[in-house]
Amino acid sequence: MAVKWTGGHSSSILCLNVNTEGLVASGAERGELALWDGGGAPAGQLQLPKADDVTSVVFSPCHPTRLYTSHGETISLLDVRSLKEPVERFHVNEEEINCLSVNETDSFLAAADDSGAIKVMDLENKKVSRSLRHSNICSSVVFRPQRPQSLVSCGLDMQVMLWNLQKARPLWTTNLQECETEEEDSPQPAGQFFNPPLAHSLSVASCGNIFGCGAQDGKVRIFRVTGVKFERELEFPGHSLGVSQVLFMPEAYWLLTGGNDGKVLLWDVSNDVGKRQKSPAKSLQRRKAQAPASTRKDGKLNNVASNEHARVLPKLTIEHGEKVNWISCAEIKGSKRVLVADQSSSVSVYPLPEA
Repeated sequence: MAVKWTGGHSSSILCLNVNTEGLVASGAERGELALWDGGGAPAGQLQLPKADDVTSVVFSPCHPTRLYTSHGETISLLDVRSLKEPVERFHVNEEEINCLSVNETDSFLAAADDSGAIKVMDLENKKVSRSLRHSNICSSVVFRPQRPQSLVSCGLDMQVMLWNLQKARPLWTTNLQECETEEEDSPQPAGQFFNPPLAHSLSVASCGNIFGCGAQDGKVRIFRVTGVKFERELEFPGHSLGVSQVLFMPEAYWLLTGGNDGKVLLWDVSNDVGKRQKSPAKSLQRRKAQAPASTRKDGKLNNVASNEHARVLPKLTIEHGEKVNWISCAEIKGSKRVLVADQSSSVSVYPLPEA
């Protein structure tokens, strides 16, 4: 059963984040922002101006008292020790922001918006250093751990992109729909036509090279970055409706996913990605050599990544019952918990198994 954190909001909660000291921030519709202590008691509330929905909250990795929030087209920097007027406001996006990410050195902030733009701000100079772009709504952007100049993004254009801040163009792009077409021997299932793989959420594992993507077709895709490109490592059906959230937990390769089907699932993909962490090139050759003839096509590995999902089963299934807006992970009283935001005004907290 979930423990419910109540009293912080009156509107639907849209986003969550946890700082290194265990303080939780939540953003909701109509400009509501709240802080919670580890026990679930409200520790502060703020009404942001114009009552724009608070779509993303991100603590600074280096300074746990700094909280970046997006509301409408505005980014506000708050000091959680004194939750009053924003310390600073930035207005660099032209349309509503969907996602914020701060790199681990606290030197750059990326803001992805409805126009498809990703504005990257140099936080020292307080200026936009790069403008990156998708051709449709950009739903998620994440800096890679251990690589403060590198980030990944995805959007409703079904594109997943790898960027380096030294370049204005993506280093590598994958179209999830083209992936499907190339990899499928048989025609696409009828449902696919109505459920295209619009990409909703990204999360990068702590190694910095493995990242997960959740899409509208209910599938979870795991990619591996090798140099200036990335390859699909694994793909499996995760939810019966769109995958709204993916989140790698800090250790190993445990991935939390949340869906529009009201489920929160925990996956252990370490057997699929951990073994190949040291030498992806060699492992790809090995998989090609081991692949049965029927899976080879024009000398390329075909459909193997898709078939691997047969043995990927969730380690834990939480029947949350409401469409999931956001998931986060926190350690509370020495145990790991998953925090879930949905259409309600409360945060649901579930226990997680130990690694």
